[in-house]
Amino acid sequence: MFRGLIFDFDGVIVDSHPVHTRAWRKFLHSVGRTVSEEQLQFVLDGRKRDDILRHFMGELDADQIVEYGRRKEQFFRDEAAQVRTIHGLRGFLRDLDFEQQAMAIASSGSRSRVHFLLDLLDLKKLFRVVITGDEVEQGKPHPAVFLRAAQQLGMDPSELMAFEDAVSGVRAARSAGMMCVGIAQSERASLLVDAGANYVVPNFQSLSYSKLAQMFFQ
Repeated sequence: MFRGLIFDFDGVIVDSHPVHTRAWRKFLHSVGRTVSEEQLQFVLDGRKRDDILRHFMGELDADQIVEYGRRKEQFFRDEAAQVRTIHGLRGFLRDLDFEQQAMAIASSGSRSRVHFLLDLLDLKKLFRVVITGDEVEQGKPHPAVFLRAAQQLGMDPSELMAFEDAVSGVRAARSAGMMCVGIAQSERASLLVDAGANYVVPNFQSLSYSKLAQMFFQ
């Protein structure tokens, strides 16, 4: 059986991708960068903010990364009231809490933005551990963020189940030695399966502790 569950944040806990994408577009426009929709998809693949900045802006010094990161986060916060949780999430988390399952977040997002949204949506109390991209050197698909979360939970990665919506995130979770459930609509499900997800579901509406046990262990 599993002893705990680790959740990615954007696209798994919160339906933040539309706001996230708009914030990056506005930031890039503010520094004279024009990007296509296809190019902007890079920001949705679970990368750390610093890696995204370097992808679009080239090499940056430490002060530039801090300043650009602050500006991008402000664009996000301007629209943060529109962010909602993924369908079925709250009921699923309540069920896991009732079953006394340890829960953690392992996100590539910045610490300030992740904690800001957890407070805004009144979710922080449900998670024993929150690890963000600021706390690891290497971003997904490197498993560092998942391994750090497992370490802080005091559990072996093989005892944990991860939830991810991005190819890089699935690869990171599987590289860490965790079971993995992908969160994606049908048109993207095969991408997550190919990356190593054990199962893919569109949201949490049909999931429960007992359903997960059935899926993986019966």
